[in-house]
Amino acid sequence: MKSRNKTSRREFIAKTGMISAGMALGASSLKASVYNRIYGANEKVNVGFIGIGNRGSQLLGIFMDQPDVCVAAFSDLYGPYMLRDRSKVDPRWLQGLGGQIPKMGETFTEKVEHYPDFRKLLDNKDIDAVVIATPDHWHAIQMISAVNAEKDVYVEKPLTATIHEGRAMVNAQKASNRVIAVGLNRRGAAVYQKLAKEITAGRIGKVSVGKAFRINNMYPDGIGRMKPEEPPKDFNWDMWLGPRAFRPYQYNICPYNFRWWGDYSSQMGNWGVHYMDVIRWMMGEKAPVAISAVGGKYVVDDDRTIPDTMDVIFEFASGALITFSIYEASSGGFFQYGEVELRGTLGTLNAGENGYKIAPSKNGQFQKFTNTLAAEEGVQEDIGKQAGLGDDSTGNLIRNFLDCVKSRQTPWCSIEDGHRSTSFAHLANIALATKERLQWDFEKEIFTNSQAANELLHYEYRKPWKL
Repeated sequence: MKSRNKTSRREFIAKTGMISAGMALGASSLKASVYNRIYGANEKVNVGFIGIGNRGSQLLGIFMDQPDVCVAAFSDLYGPYMLRDRSKVDPRWLQGLGGQIPKMGETFTEKVEHYPDFRKLLDNKDIDAVVIATPDHWHAIQMISAVNAEKDVYVEKPLTATIHEGRAMVNAQKASNRVIAVGLNRRGAAVYQKLAKEITAGRIGKVSVGKAFRINNMYPDGIGRMKPEEPPKDFNWDMWLGPRAFRPYQYNICPYNFRWWGDYSSQMGNWGVHYMDVIRWMMGEKAPVAISAVGGKYVVDDDRTIPDTMDVIFEFASGALITFSIYEASSGGFFQYGEVELRGTLGTLNAGENGYKIAPSKNGQFQKFTNTLAAEEGVQEDIGKQAGLGDDSTGNLIRNFLDCVKSRQTPWCSIEDGHRSTSFAHLANIALATKERLQWDFEKEIFTNSQAANELLHYEYRKPWKL
C-alpha cells in the first residue's frame, strides 16, 4: 500500500480545502487534526476492513467499485477470509452455510495488509477510514477504538448490542469530529428519500399507524441442535466472543447463525431495525414513549435463544403507533405491495426500495369529507434517475460516506440516527424479556416504570474489554 503524499495535501488545503471546509462547516467546528485530512476531489481514501465474512465481503465489493478507494488492510478472526481463499474454508461451514460464505478470490491492485487483531489495523496511520462488519456485540468497542485512532467509520447495522453502547458511540463521535455512517441501507434508496420528505409534509394526512413484518418459515428444525466442539482451524473463537461471556464453540452459532442467539444479535436487530428506521423517518418520529411485546419460542425446535414468533407495539407522544411482527414458523405476507405500510387520514402508503403505491382513503362511518388525494405509484428507476441515484441503496450509502469523508459533512445515516433506530430493537427485546408495557424516557434513555428493564440496558463486559 502506498502512503499518500502529505506535502501535496497540505498544498491543496492551503489553496482550497480550508476555505471550502470553513464555508461549509464553520472554521471553529474543525479541529486542526481534521484540517490535515481534507482530501482533493480525486484523491483516494485508504480503507481498512474489520470483519470480511458474509456482509463484510458484500461491502468490500461495493467499496472496490468506487474509483477513489484504495483497499488497504483486512482484519478478521478467520485465516481464509483474510487470505480471500474459499478453498481453505472449513468444509462444514461450506456444507451448512455455503450461501453465506463469501466467494472471495478478488484481485487487488496494491498490497493489502493482514491483521488478525483489529487494534493493529487501527494503529496503521496510513489508513483513513475503516469498515466494521463484525457481529453486533463488537461494533461499539471497534467503532470507539477507531475514532480514538482518528479514523472515519462505516459501521454495519444493527449499530449496537445495547442501548448504553449506542449513546457511548454517539458521544465518541461528537468528541472526535470523525465522520461516522451507519449501514441502514434504505437511507440510500431514492424511493425512501422522496417519501421521507413528502410524508412528513402531510402527503397522506396525519399518519396514525406504521406497520412492517419479517416472515421466514424455519419450521421444523431452524438452526438445528448441536453440541460444543472444537472451533475450525485458523478461527479465533475466544476473540470472536470478545466482551461476551466465554462459552464453547458450536457450529450453529458461528458463522452467520449468531443472529438467532440473544447474546450476539436478534431478528429484531437483524431485520427490525431496517423497517423501524424507514418508518420512523417517514413519520418524523424520534423514539417511542411506550413499548409492549408478546411472543416466544413456540414452534421451531432448535438451539435459538430468541423467539420464533413476536409482535411489538411502539407508542409515540404524537399519538401514532408502529407495529412490527416476526413470524419464523409460517409463510406468506401482509401487504399486497412493498415492505412497509403507513396509514394516514387521506391515504395509505405501501413502499419498498423498488417503488411505492398510495391509495386514497374513503369516507368512513358518519363522515362526508371530500378527499382530493389521487392514487399514485412510483418506481425506483424513475425516482432514482431524477435524484441522480443508482438502484443499489447500499452503494448509494457508501458513495455518500466517501463523499462525506472528503467534505466532512454528516452522512445520510448519522450515528445518532443509527442509534435511535437500533434502540427500537433493544426496546422490543427488553419489553419481551420483562413482559411489561414499558414507559421510555427517550431523552434520559431510561425506563420510568421498571428497574428490571433498566438493568437490561447494558451488560458487564468480559475482561479486558471495555468501552
